[in-house]
Amino acid sequence: MGGKAEQAFGIWALQLCLLVIVLFGSGCIFFRGQRYHHFATRTPLPAGHYLILGFMGGREPWDNDKRGARKLTLKLRALNLPRVQVETVENRKRPLAIQLIRNAFDRNQDGTLDEAERAAVRLILYGQSFGGAAVVKLAKQLKKMDVPVLLTVQVDSVGWGDAVIPSNVRRAANLFQPNGLIIRGEPKIRAQDPQKTAILGNFRFDYRNKKIDLSEVSWFKKIFRTAHTKMDHDPEVWAKVEELILSVIE
Repeated sequence: MGGKAEQAFGIWALQLCLLVIVLFGSGCIFFRGQRYHHFATRTPLPAGHYLILGFMGGREPWDNDKRGARKLTLKLRALNLPRVQVETVENRKRPLAIQLIRNAFDRNQDGTLDEAERAAVRLILYGQSFGGAAVVKLAKQLKKMDVPVLLTVQVDSVGWGDAVIPSNVRRAANLFQPNGLIIRGEPKIRAQDPQKTAILGNFRFDYRNKKIDLSEVSWFKKIFRTAHTKMDHDPEVWAKVEELILSVIE
């Protein structure tokens, strides 16, 4: 019995170790999480102002400055664009995003978005990996609230139902890579209603021979998510996202 017990304990210990490796290697975080007070945007926004929300991939915290979505937030802020507010959101925190959107565009502060306030919404959403899927999920939630979205941009989007863009989105773009052995982004998005949503493109990035600096990336991601990780750290990708965003800001 003692030998069997020791063997069972050894198997359990090994499984526990593997689980810990996977969780930490995946960017899983414990005892942390974004809260509403982490947003810097003062609400409500004046008329004509834009709100840009970038969604993080994986289980990354909103303030991880090494990830592409967060880097773009900081770069857009540094441009000091007039009438533009930019925030980063953890992909599991869509309720926080909805709360911020309501507060930002509820100019009479009555707790709801009336017809005039909804028509005046200037909202742009972008996200990477699970964050790309979160962008589409949030847009679908906003459709039920009759809230329009100027632009959605997905970067190597991973998730269910992220290929169909809801009709409340005016423009949408998709950036993806086909090289990942395990993780590949959504290769083609389409409009639920082509008369209401313009698909700006499904932009393909090839990483078979492209060198990207991954010196700050964990060994787990280098081994199991090479192409997916390269795309997140590719300056050309985020320059394209920035170009797409700036093209819709008047």
